[in-house]
Amino acid sequence: MARWLAQGSDWLMRPFLPLSYGQAGFALRKTIFEQEDLRVDLSNKVALVTGANSGIGKATAMALAERHAEVWLLCRNMERASAAQQDIVKQTGNARVHCARLDLSDLNNVREFALHEAPPVVDILVHNAGVMPDERHITHDGLELTLATNLLGPFLLTRLLLGALEKAEHARVIDVSSGGMYTQKLNLEWMENPPEPFDGVVQYAQTKRAMVLLNQLWAKRYPHLHFASMHPGWVDTPAVASSLPRFYKLMQPLMRDAEGGADTVIWLAARKHLKGPNGAFWFDRKVQSPYPLPWTRESKETRQMLWSWCEHHVGLENVLAKAA
Repeated sequence: MARWLAQGSDWLMRPFLPLSYGQAGFALRKTIFEQEDLRVDLSNKVALVTGANSGIGKATAMALAERHAEVWLLCRNMERASAAQQDIVKQTGNARVHCARLDLSDLNNVREFALHEAPPVVDILVHNAGVMPDERHITHDGLELTLATNLLGPFLLTRLLLGALEKAEHARVIDVSSGGMYTQKLNLEWMENPPEPFDGVVQYAQTKRAMVLLNQLWAKRYPHLHFASMHPGWVDTPAVASSLPRFYKLMQPLMRDAEGGADTVIWLAARKHLKGPNGAFWFDRKVQSPYPLPWTRESKETRQMLWSWCEHHVGLENVLAKAA
């Protein structure tokens, strides 16, 4: 009866997005989660988490370390990464927590880490790091910063770690997307060269939309690995506070904490047997449509172009030639 009531209340809440995506929605759904799903021992697993020094990334790394996984914190700022590492080790008692510098906007840094520093076997790869600047910034690779950090860097990292992922048993790659993508139809021309005046919120949403589609393409190309993307809900994190101050001020009382935002990431990473299609999009441990607004579905041509578009922008052919 309790489960039925919770499911019915969840259905009634969905039209009210602040409640559904916030702490109230998570608290309600949590009552019907299977607690046994996360009572697992990950001592034989190696997990890489980008942007792991705070927020959802740190909560994910903490939870995986609590379950005895070997965890790598991949962060731009080594001082913050080191502080997070020390905190996680102290709270979990797991000494197998490492940190490495990884700036996903710097494709050369991605290549160096993947080819020379990454562990030889990777069981879990979590793409959590993201940026949403309000002004246009161009990286030394000639790419817009949001695009490089949120989409192209993760694409290159995944491609270069395929060998390490394929050595693992039931490897998983998990992308942390955003509900902001719900309003956007993927536009490759926009992402490559956003029009003036630069709109950082739209560019962020475009990259998160592309991330979800790319996750589906990975699943089709490499069905022996498991790919998933997810929407964490509206989460109270330092990144949201700094990037969306007005939204944060208005919605902060309703937002879920970092642990609530990370729950589905942890569940996807740790659960022994995943139910749901490879490449699915998840929200609060359930498969969801990434197209609640039907006009946001990309064209067949855009879907077909995305993979080669990413390969071109990261110079994949040259990278693989140098790695050979």
